[in-house]
Formats: sequence, C-alpha cells, structure tokens
Amino acid sequence: MKKHIVLLPGDGIGKEVIHSAREVLSAVAEEYNHSFSFETHEIGGAAIDQYGTPLPESTVDACKQADAVLLGAVGGPKWDQNPSHLRPERGLLGIRKALDLYANLRPIKGFKNLLHASPLKEEVVSGSDLLIVRELTGGLYFGTPSERRDNGNAVVDTLAYTRKEIERIVDKGFQAAQQRRGHLTSVDKANVLESSKLWREIVEEKKAQYPDVAVEHVLVDAAAMKLITNPTHFDVIVTENLFGDILSDEASVLTGSLGMLPSASLREDGLGLYEPVHGSAPDIAGKGVANPVAMILSAALMLRYSFQLDDEAKVIEEAVQSVLDAGFHTGDLQVTDGRLVGTVEMTKLIVDYIKSQNASKCIASCYF
Repeated sequence: MKKHIVLLPGDGIGKEVIHSAREVLSAVAEEYNHSFSFETHEIGGAAIDQYGTPLPESTVDACKQADAVLLGAVGGPKWDQNPSHLRPERGLLGIRKALDLYANLRPIKGFKNLLHASPLKEEVVSGSDLLIVRELTGGLYFGTPSERRDNGNAVVDTLAYTRKEIERIVDKGFQAAQQRRGHLTSVDKANVLESSKLWREIVEEKKAQYPDVAVEHVLVDAAAMKLITNPTHFDVIVTENLFGDILSDEASVLTGSLGMLPSASLREDGLGLYEPVHGSAPDIAGKGVANPVAMILSAALMLRYSFQLDDEAKVIEEAVQSVLDAGFHTGDLQVTDGRLVGTVEMTKLIVDYIKSQNASKCIASCYF
C-alpha cells in the first residue's frame, strides 16, 4: 500500500512526538511492505512566526491532497497575548473546518499497570473502556455572531446547528456502538437549550435504524458526574462540540496521563487528522522527556480508520503495551518502579517491538 501523510508538528513537544510517530510508521511500512511518504507543514504558533497566520493556505492545500494528516500540538505562552485571529488554536479550528472533519473520536481505555496514576480509586477506574464521539465543526466554537459589543462591556457567542450536522454525528455514534458493546449515551442539555432539544429528537428518530443499540439520554452535568463516579457505565458517548470538548478532557483522568490518549478527527471519505489529546507542554519542550505514546497511538488510529490496516494498528498498540509491561515509562506516568526513559528511548523500544519476531525476549535481553 502506498499512502501520503502530511505531518503538522506545530509547537512545543509537538515537534518531538511527531518525529516518534514517523519513526514508528516507517517501521510498520518496512515490516508490512507498505510505502508511506511524508510531507511537513506548519500550523499554530510556528506558522504565525513564519507566515503571519496560524493556518497558511499552503498547509490547507497540502492536507487536502494527503491520504491522512498527523498533528502534534499547538499553542504556548509566546502567543497568549495575540489577538484572537492570531492565536495558534485558530489554526487547529481552521484545519478541522477546512477539511470538514466533523467527527472526533477519543478512545479512553486505561492501561492496567498505570491505573495507580489516576486520581480516582483503582476500583472505580478499573475496567473503563469508552469512546467519546464529539461533533467537531459546529456549535458554539463556530457560530456567528461571536463578538464583543457595547465597547467591550457585552459579549455574544452563538450556538448553531443544522439537522444535517446533528444527524451525521449521531449516525457515527450509533455505528461506533454497533462495533463495540452496543450501548450509546447521548449527552445534551435538553432541559434548557433549543439545540439540545433538536439533538434529542434526532437521536430518538435515529434509534429505530439501529435496533441492536441500547440508547440513553443523559444531561451533560449528570454525565460529568457519572464519568468520575462510575466510568465503567459508559460504552460510547455522542455529544455536541462544547460538551464533547469538556467531557473528553475530564475523562482523560481515567488513564492517569494525557500522554497516553490519542484522537481521530474524520470525514465521510476516510480522510482523517490524528493528534494526541495533550497540549504543546512548552515547559518540557526540547528536553527530550515528552511522552510520545499518545502521538504513536494516534498513528495507529490513522492506520485503522483511514487506511483500514487493522493488523498494523494492533501491532503498534501491542508494542506500547509490551513496553509498558516491561517496566519502561516516561516521567508523566508516575511509575514508582521500572525504568525511566525519555522520548527517543521510548520510541526506540516501540520500534524494536514492531521489528522483532520475538519482542518480549528482545526487550528483556537488550534493556534489562
């Protein structure tokens, strides 16, 4: 298989972890007889510095021609005082909109040997395995008008959705539930918001098309509480943009580290943008200590969703688990025993697993 991948390193540790993903993908290509070509473009703060905009047209054009896109992270204090149109985050929002990446998938599954790192009790978080399906190109983040008024003393933001926008993300949620455990939780605020009332109506209409999926409606405040008190209750959560943004970050505590969580942003034809959930972490950028696992697992999602290479995706996931089982960890994982490694060494261990026919023996003999 030949595929062309655009790399958007972005800012901070994004530049380091995107290199890790490329190394892992190159190993997969070599072992499975694929050909992956790579092209790098700027986004976020790096693009502001070089081009005067967080999302250059050249970046958009390259992404539109790619088979998939990998993004590191954007943002940092260097640009915090910029006007809103020159903030790095505008590049991220802009590329999602430009590519019509309407569905964001965030799988959240705890690694057994890292459960102690979660702030929740192990008996609460153990067994958690859920997928948040978030609408990504509508709602409050994109509605107009969004502006200050009355000389800055009043503001307005607009939450707007069309029926089509809601229907397609709800379908994605039902389809994901069919492929998992058959339970869909639709999260809204239908007791207050008109947009949520329409959302709930559409979910009720759609469920007849998916008789094998059990559906429940949960208000967003109740869902936030239940994610912390009973996370194993959830299988697939589908929700709108703002609620999904907040709930997916809240759910990240189940794993104990944002450095372990990948995400996929998709459109109908299979083009996807894949990125770790974590930010640019400017405080550790350039120190070689960033956890590359979320970025590497995002590359695995790319193989699965955009290229339909499920076996190759699984070997990456198995490599990550094997390295963790062998006791290797980056500093963010709060492991009290085992061996502390940096970005480069963690990446090499994962690559070694992929290249080895007897990975466990190789890891034990080469590194212990």
